[in-house]
Amino acid sequence: MASLQLEIVTPEQKVFSGEVHSVVIPTVQGEIQVLPGHDSLMAMLIPGELRIFTGSESKGMAVGEGFVEVTPLKISILSDMAIGEKDIDEEKTQEAVKRAEEALRSKTLIGEELEATSAALARSVAQLHLVRRRKGR
Repeated sequence: MASLQLEIVTPEQKVFSGEVHSVVIPTVQGEIQVLPGHDSLMAMLIPGELRIFTGSESKGMAVGEGFVEVTPLKISILSDMAIGEKDIDEEKTQEAVKRAEEALRSKTLIGEELEATSAALARSVAQLHLVRRRKGR
C-alpha cells in the first residue's frame, strides 16, 4: 500500500513524524482527506480532530490553528497545538472550557485578550470532541 510522510510540528516540539496511508485534516475549507499522490496545496488549519491512518490502525489528535502544506509525497502541519487523545485530561479540559466561556460571557475582554480566550476555547473544545467521540459519547 502506498504511503506518504507526515510531519506535525508545534512551537514546542515535533509531535509526529512518520509514514501514513492517509490523513483527515480540519481546514477552513472543511475536512480534507489526503492520500498518497494528492495534488499540492496549502490550507489554514482550524481547531479540530486530525485523524491519522496507518494500515488498519487509526490515531486521533486534537489540533489548533496553523497551516498545512501537502505535496504528493508529504504532509507538513504547523500548529499551535497538537495533542494525542491519550494525553488529554478530560476533566481539566472541561474546566478550561467553562473558564473561557465565563470570561467570554463577561464581555470585559477586548483585543488580544478576547482573541486569545476565543482561541483557547476552540482548542479545548477540539480536545473534548476528540475524547468524547472516541469514548462514544
